[in-house]
Amino acid sequence: MKRHLISAADLTRDDAVLILDTAEEMARIADRPIKKLPTLRGRTICNLFFEDSTRTRISFEAAEKRLSADVINFAAKGSSVSKGESLKDTAQTLEAMGVDAVVIRHGASGAPYRLATSGWIDAPVINAGDGTHQHPTQALLDAFTMRRRLVGKDALGQDLAGKRITIVGDVLHSRVARSNVDLLHTLGAEVTLVAPPTLVPVGVETWPCEISYGLDEVLAKSDAVMMLRVQRERMNAAFFPTEREYSRRYGLDGQRMARMPEHAIVMHPGPMVRGMEITAEVADSDRCTVIEQVANGVSIRMAVLYLLLGGSEPAVTTTSTPRTEETKQS
Repeated sequence: MKRHLISAADLTRDDAVLILDTAEEMARIADRPIKKLPTLRGRTICNLFFEDSTRTRISFEAAEKRLSADVINFAAKGSSVSKGESLKDTAQTLEAMGVDAVVIRHGASGAPYRLATSGWIDAPVINAGDGTHQHPTQALLDAFTMRRRLVGKDALGQDLAGKRITIVGDVLHSRVARSNVDLLHTLGAEVTLVAPPTLVPVGVETWPCEISYGLDEVLAKSDAVMMLRVQRERMNAAFFPTEREYSRRYGLDGQRMARMPEHAIVMHPGPMVRGMEITAEVADSDRCTVIEQVANGVSIRMAVLYLLLGGSEPAVTTTSTPRTEETKQS
């Protein structure tokens, strides 16, 4: 593993499988009465969020607390950043406070890379989403969910070789799509992007994936269909005629889901726009893994933090510890 996690493209196949296997160990914690490990006791992690986030920030915070780390949450809104403080000044303040790792989300693509390589801070940096560039832990939790559903929970050491994954929607503004294409290709999956021509990035032909402009053409041969959120907040023009037209051509409804193979799953990074990207019938079906993705996100982020902060021993002991009178009463 490298010192930082900036991009899914930086991960080798062995790195990615190690994270997925470690996340399986971490997932066992969720079944325990006390969902906590002493692994990062005494370590301090700062969640540096320059962009609004609820799901990702809470997921990282839950992962850090389950590993017993001390957590500092920083939101740019209402902080010294709103008074003009630079990323460099903020980083050096954190360095002076002795943080052991920084989780950063930023609206500018490349900000986590800048933080990791500038020399401003001597701690591992984890990219929690930067602009339209990368969101590596989202790609890892998606791959973890696919491996559990399509290969099985006893798939330790295995990748996603031969699985056919379709990613649908606003590819242009999606760091989730970019991260998933990179990681799924590394894990041996075949990826097809489906989007209106206006929502396909320039240069996409160099990505390790196929491109299609028709969703109906690829459904029958997909093992997983991942719907993307339409990111209106990043749009400065009309990229499609109407929501109804977008839904008619690129939305996933019950009729389209019925054309997918029986074992195929439906995914969405959230938050979902029901009725446009995905119908309620599909979102609430057993084939939709959205809630599993949220739960798996905590396990993946625990695994990443554990490995980046020097985990060399097994993350979770397989030997059950006898319960003391004190723990019995807790």
